[in-house]
Amino acid sequence: MKESKEFVNQWKRELKEGKQLSACWLQLASPLAAEIIAQSGYDMVVIDCEHAPIDPINLYPIIQAVQAYPCMPMVRAPWNDFVAIKRLLDCGAYGVHIPYVNTRKEAEDAVRACKYPPEGIRGIAGSPRACGFGKNRGNYLRLANQEILVMVAIETLEGADNVEEMCQIPDLDGIFIGPMDLSTNMGYFANPADEHVQAKIREIERIVLREKKLLGSVAANAQAAEALYDRGYSYVIFGSDSGDLNNYAHRAVQAFREYRERSDPRGEEQ
Repeated sequence: MKESKEFVNQWKRELKEGKQLSACWLQLASPLAAEIIAQSGYDMVVIDCEHAPIDPINLYPIIQAVQAYPCMPMVRAPWNDFVAIKRLLDCGAYGVHIPYVNTRKEAEDAVRACKYPPEGIRGIAGSPRACGFGKNRGNYLRLANQEILVMVAIETLEGADNVEEMCQIPDLDGIFIGPMDLSTNMGYFANPADEHVQAKIREIERIVLREKKLLGSVAANAQAAEALYDRGYSYVIFGSDSGDLNNYAHRAVQAFREYRERSDPRGEEQ
């Protein structure tokens, strides 16, 4: 943050006001890919430190690239670990997505990891990037507890059954449903479309929306995301730097192969 600039998370405020935001995974560990995605107009990105090869040293330039545009840098933590979460926040993350949360106690621990005392246990330092390398620590330290977005991911049946208790935590902003992990944990391997899984997802949705917490999830594409937004989701991750590049490359090559077959009778036999 620049000197004297107040730390304000406009995207968290928009979500709390009921605005639905678009989101994209960043998994390529590339500042260039991050810049392209942020420049495209997504409201927020979720930088994946759980499944992608991203750690704090290469998280820095990714967040820097995103912050050149009006796009919120959120980070998926590698685990519900207060040291890992502290390091992501010190890099300048505006929100944290905490995976594999199963109980109210685990959700409380996740929230406390994101908050400075007395609300939490996040270690205080005025020198990290989040504080403008010491030039803006007063504004950041004063406002971080209220401005950081905290979301926990429900990826197991145990977590799903404890969502109502988690929603009673005042400083927990919302619940993220991970359908692939949830379906697998329920015994329907990588099949979130199964009717039993969908019934459990609808149950989670009802509780979260009733308790007026934010609700997030993933979708295969923007068209598939529309149905989730219609059901009240606050944000849906419907893009991915790695996935979209992969899909584009395959479509482009397939189009070329089809052209080659049309233009040369010998086709692939050459």
